[in-house]
Amino acid sequence: MLTCIIKYHIDPAKKDQFTQYAKTWGQAIPECGADLIGYYAPHEGSTTLAYGIYNVASLTDYEAYRARLAAHPLGQQNYAFAQKERFLLREDRTFLRQVSKSDV
Repeated sequence: MLTCIIKYHIDPAKKDQFTQYAKTWGQAIPECGADLIGYYAPHEGSTTLAYGIYNVASLTDYEAYRARLAAHPLGQQNYAFAQKERFLLREDRTFLRQVSKSDV
């Protein structure tokens, strides 16, 4: 199992747009096959960092999931919304595997 952590740099004046974006992913991501842990918006401290976190079985499954997400109506709508509103300044994806459990 891999955990994908997306670190977003967002426009702090457009936190509401990011929240809308995150809520849409909250529906679309599970429908497309990833195990969504959650989306997190700034609350205290940094006003420009936000995160999206979900699990996929493998990088092969990730590629298939991304293709389904790109074809999904909510996915297409959300990509267009982000481009139009320009609240995402940067995205960084990191894939991690959990190593702290003894059965891993």
